[in-house]
Amino acid sequence: MTEKQDPVTRKNATLKDVADACGLSIATVSRYLNHSIKLPKTTTDRIDQAIAALRYQPNPHARSLSLGRSETIGLVVPDIANPYFAHLAAAVEQAAAEFGLGLVLCPTLSRTDRELDYLGRLSRRHVDGLLFVTNNGDDPVLAEALQNATTVVLVDDEIDGATAPTIMADSEQGGYLATRHLLDVGHRRLAYVGGPAGLSSSKSRSAGFHRAIASSGVDVQLLAELPGDYSSAHGRFAAEHVLGLDPRPTAVFAASDEIVLGMLSVFKQRGVKVGADISVVAFDDVGPLELFDPPLTAIRQPVAAMGKRAVELVFGLIKGHDAEPATEILPVELIVRESVKPPRA
Repeated sequence: MTEKQDPVTRKNATLKDVADACGLSIATVSRYLNHSIKLPKTTTDRIDQAIAALRYQPNPHARSLSLGRSETIGLVVPDIANPYFAHLAAAVEQAAAEFGLGLVLCPTLSRTDRELDYLGRLSRRHVDGLLFVTNNGDDPVLAEALQNATTVVLVDDEIDGATAPTIMADSEQGGYLATRHLLDVGHRRLAYVGGPAGLSSSKSRSAGFHRAIASSGVDVQLLAELPGDYSSAHGRFAAEHVLGLDPRPTAVFAASDEIVLGMLSVFKQRGVKVGADISVVAFDDVGPLELFDPPLTAIRQPVAAMGKRAVELVFGLIKGHDAEPATEILPVELIVRESVKPPRA
């Protein structure tokens, strides 16, 4: 014979049931659950015990209505298949959980119409804030759409004309460190395979590349500078171009891991050995570059730190804290492996 259940536990317990069980008002219990009131431990213990006994589960829809927010943020990224953005999403998810926020992933395939749609969802309060990554930073339509968006943090790249808080890696210093390493090893015939010409990150990496050459005091031949997408397709195109040059560069600095992957596929097909025949430095270091043969030297972006800091900023904006629309630049690191060797005589 089964034990007779209390009538309350047979149905979904409500906030009123919890309040009645512990002898408090509904408003007091609600404010406790929303972390907006400080109560004595004896009182919080009574509430927690009532919640456990009644198996009370808060209604997320009702909770969002009462709070006036969804307790969810969105992460807008161009391409979730790119390992860089996958690593960024993992870092943001971990940080969001620490702040009690849910995360909605918003891939755009680099389409401005999709980016504008997610900004519209923010204005309709489907999410409380957005972390925004774009490859269309030179599009004035995006800057205009961001004018009234008060809970958006830009990540990885600036948007021309927008005044939102921005978190970026030090791409200029990364370009300098990569190129300086190639010059220090003895390379004098170089090629640079960059990202989209309109992006601030791509401009910065190119600026660092040129600064290293200008400050080196040696005679350097820049045989190719090839802007394009941060993609393996651009890497394959660039590799074919570089291998067709005469004289051929002895070293290449590539502005992303994805570009390097495309270049390596062409090098392998053409029998060109990285390190021995041509030295390579990548930028990002989010893929397993240490597992390649040879392991690839790279500039490492602080992806986890950028994701965490971006969540901290957007959480503050959601709470109504004022934030200067400034750009925070986090340091990068040169990871030396085996893909850079002195040029052959």
